[in-house]
Amino acid sequence: MSTGTSTNRSFIQMALGHRAFVIGVVLSGFFILLALLSFVWTPFDPTKLSIATKLRTPSLEHWFGTDHFGRDIFSMIMVGARVSIAVAFVAVGIGISLGVPLGLYAAARRGSLVDEIIMRGNDLVFAFPSLLLAIMITAVFGPGAINAIIAIGIFNVPVFARLARGAALSLWTRDFILAARVAGKNKARISAEHILPNIANLLIVQGTIQFSLAILAEAALAYVGLGAQPPLPSWGRMLADAQTLISLAPHMALFPGFAIIITVLGLNLMGDGLRDLFDPRLRHGRG
Repeated sequence: MSTGTSTNRSFIQMALGHRAFVIGVVLSGFFILLALLSFVWTPFDPTKLSIATKLRTPSLEHWFGTDHFGRDIFSMIMVGARVSIAVAFVAVGIGISLGVPLGLYAAARRGSLVDEIIMRGNDLVFAFPSLLLAIMITAVFGPGAINAIIAIGIFNVPVFARLARGAALSLWTRDFILAARVAGKNKARISAEHILPNIANLLIVQGTIQFSLAILAEAALAYVGLGAQPPLPSWGRMLADAQTLISLAPHMALFPGFAIIITVLGLNLMGDGLRDLFDPRLRHGRG
């Protein structure tokens, strides 16, 4: 058996033995499966209005009840999961694809004018709260899922830029990096071949955390009417629709609220588990 295979098997065994990580994967995986399933099947059409069945409580026919327009809430949650996960995935992808190269470049040019410009640019973005920044962008360019993705993605760029720069700086003085420089490799090649693989674990963990924050941000934007637009269901807008009917039909708020809580909790548990599994100092202390 090769060393790589043994290492992979050992990691899988440790992951399966980490309770928080397993719970996080199960919770997150459940809503990911719901989102995928919604492409081919939902119990009812989530956009079809049926006033005759409005505000029905949970039953065998409508598992989570219906809303004030008679739409099936479980079907809406399935499609809403698709929207939230898609927005978060693309937004975090934007943050990684732009932020990591910027951070690596800044670390490679430490102390230079370029490094200073990149870091002060990050500070400028961080000066605005993420939700306020997203509201500003969507207010200028209009509401919608695409603009929500851009807004959330922009805020993720400095997060990954700072993380990549900080982690890379700690590696640039290591012996294997000095050996690579002696071998004639330029800074860009060293960053790609030696720095990036050694900080990938940190980026994966942070990506999981930012994914959960992006889902919250998407729900917040949808709540104030700046996210995905009707007739496409969204968890945040479902909560907004339910706020005036909370005493009459509490199930309208409970189920989308629980969907957001469980998904974010699952992603955070998974992120904590990955951090423990990737960090040998924490691996033996928790599980």
